[in-house]
Amino acid sequence: MKFSVGDKVNFLNEKGGGTITAIIDSKLVKIMTDDGFEMPVLSADLILDYRALAEDDIFETAAPAAPVQKTIQEPEETVPETTSEINPWGTVREPKGIYLAFEPHEQQWILTGDMDVVLLNNTSYDMLYSLFFEREGTLEGIDYGSLPADSKVVLETISRDEIENWTRGHLQFMLHKDLPEKLYLPVHTEINIKAGRFFKEGNYLSNTLLQGKAIIVNVMPQAGIEIVSEQEHAKKFGQSSKTQLAQPVKEKPLIEKHKTGMNEAVVDLHIAELIDNIAGLTSHDMLNIQIAYFKKALNSALTNDYTKVTFIHGVGNGVLKSAIIKELEEYEETENKMASISKFGVGAIDVLIKNNE
Repeated sequence: MKFSVGDKVNFLNEKGGGTITAIIDSKLVKIMTDDGFEMPVLSADLILDYRALAEDDIFETAAPAAPVQKTIQEPEETVPETTSEINPWGTVREPKGIYLAFEPHEQQWILTGDMDVVLLNNTSYDMLYSLFFEREGTLEGIDYGSLPADSKVVLETISRDEIENWTRGHLQFMLHKDLPEKLYLPVHTEINIKAGRFFKEGNYLSNTLLQGKAIIVNVMPQAGIEIVSEQEHAKKFGQSSKTQLAQPVKEKPLIEKHKTGMNEAVVDLHIAELIDNIAGLTSHDMLNIQIAYFKKALNSALTNDYTKVTFIHGVGNGVLKSAIIKELEEYEETENKMASISKFGVGAIDVLIKNNE
């Protein structure tokens, strides 16, 4: 049953009820109970309070002015609230980042029926965003706006026939906070989802971002978003800005965490060493996180006059190693070679940093 803000409802399986104050998503609403408590409740566990409706009808008949008042309020009640808090009923365990999700309405028959397309801002920053998808060879603007921290928005409800229109696109966004711990650069990232992923039941995963099983796409992990360095701040805003930025955050350089000797460090890039939970991440997402951390560690080593950093990439299929070597082409002050086989096997690379004299 669909409800509107302002509807009076009763609990289906227990005594009591209340008034609907917000529509969280297609299956969840927020109500103010008769006791004065506000709480999220499944729509399926509620029923309209028909006795209250009957009383409203009697009141409207007796007082001719009432319909005019109701007409003024009605537009507010019929506009659904599409932006809502992520997981108000529990703890989010997925890594911080920006997600796109496809949540089927029919959880028992997960390969049939309509789906909600949901954009999720799983960070502590507000997000300004612009979203585009490619449709029939044309780039089409789908939505733009702002999304508060730790919240989600239902972009559209689509049928299975419309899936192809939501597989290739682009997301541009900026993160904002009144008192930020870090400043992030604006982000442009591509969305590329294989259409066949929607037709395998095993791809719809339980998660803590949404209430039901869904296809979860980690569009951009927060750990992979580039941070504005203090040097860039000094160039743009002057030395005083750099000083002010450095005062509240007194942390050791990142490379110090990996120091093994005088001006030397070893950085393990295995994904399990970088993040605690890889649920919902694709291999592409994990590679982005690893490369982002590699660049941060190397930049920190350069800034702090290190002479050698050993990066452990593992054996695997060589994708991470190839990506590291490609990135190193941008660093003229470095050379690289295979690390000691006796210490690291064939799964590590030494980056030698030339002294700037």
